[in-house]
Parts: sequence; C-alpha cells; structure tokens
Amino acid sequence: MRYDVISIFPDIFEGFKQESILGKAKVKKLLEMNFHNLRDWGEGKHKTLDDIPFGGGPGMVLKVGPIFKAVETIKKKSKLKRRCVIHFSPRGKLFTTKDAKRYARYYDQLIFICGRYEGVDERVAQHIADETISIGDFILIGGEVAAMAVMEATSRFIPKVIGRRDSVQKNDHAQYTRPEDFKALNKKGLVPKVLVSGNHKAIAAWRKDHEKKS
Repeated sequence: MRYDVISIFPDIFEGFKQESILGKAKVKKLLEMNFHNLRDWGEGKHKTLDDIPFGGGPGMVLKVGPIFKAVETIKKKSKLKRRCVIHFSPRGKLFTTKDAKRYARYYDQLIFICGRYEGVDERVAQHIADETISIGDFILIGGEVAAMAVMEATSRFIPKVIGRRDSVQKNDHAQYTRPEDFKALNKKGLVPKVLVSGNHKAIAAWRKDHEKKS
C-alpha cells in the first residue's frame, strides 16, 4: 500500500511516521508513506492556497487549483492504477472498519486531501476526490488527524503489518490483565472470577455479554 497525504502542515506527521507501527512497517517495506506540502503547488508569487468564499462568510477556503495540481502530480509519479483519492469533510460518509478492509483489499494507493480553515472548494469533493469521508460527528481543525486514523485502521489489514494475525480481528469486549486483585480499588479492584477460571466456554460467553457497545 502507498499512502500519499496532501497537507499544508506535513510536519505534523513526523512523529507518526517514525514512532508508530506504521513507521516500523515502512522500514520493512510493507507500505509506503509520502507527505506532500500543498504549498509546493500554490499559485503566484506568494504560493497562494486560499481565498474568500463566494457569497460571503467567515474564514478562507482552500482553492481547487493547487489541490488539483497536487493530486495530478502524485498520480503521474506513482503510476499505480488501483488508487482512491479521499477528501475529509464533516459532511462525508462515516468511515468504518468495512471501509478500512475495502481500502486494504482493493487499492494499492490512497491519496488523502487534508483540508484546513473554513473548508475546501466543493469542486474538490465533486470532481477530484473519489470519496468524501468523515471519521465522526465532530469538526476538526484540519484533516491530518483523520488521515492518521484512516491509515492506521487500513494498515491493520495489510498482511504482516500487525505481528499477530488474531490481533487484527474485531475485539470489542472488556479486558483485564494482572494484577488479579488491584487492592487500591478495594473490592472493585477484583478481576471477574470467570476470566481466571480456565473455563474457555464460560469466558467466551462472558466476553460476548460484555462487548463494548458503540
């Protein structure tokens, strides 16, 4: 998988690409991460990226031109055919584990467009991006955090990125580890007895009853 992220602030990803599991996967050549500064495609002498919105309103809107040029340049350089261009927006379709699996299975390249300010010219969503997605019912300052979330969620389904294959599977049940009795919480510090019983059938039933509900 190749990830290409277009951002005004690509340095935000420095720690992410070095310290995360994805960073280790990059070293092993299981995936590739590229972070592009949108300013490189800015317009005019001052490398302008934004302008006031038509119809009025607060803030500035990222222009369609620099984003178009950035995406086209990245496409030409990679020459990969199975790609998806993703734009992040609070108005987008909610991103799910099913999408993460689909991206990992069907695409060789994901190009992320990270917005800023009051948003991105709507023509980006309509004519440049293949999908517009949201990672939740809230508004972020920019799309960088969303890009990291989607990269992590998708990479879990790329073979060998996660050491243990069973760790990739959905795991929504409550979990405990040692000590069995955390005395600082008094009686509330005890691990449920069924989990230390050795009865695997009972443990499986308990876990099913205690799945985390979203």
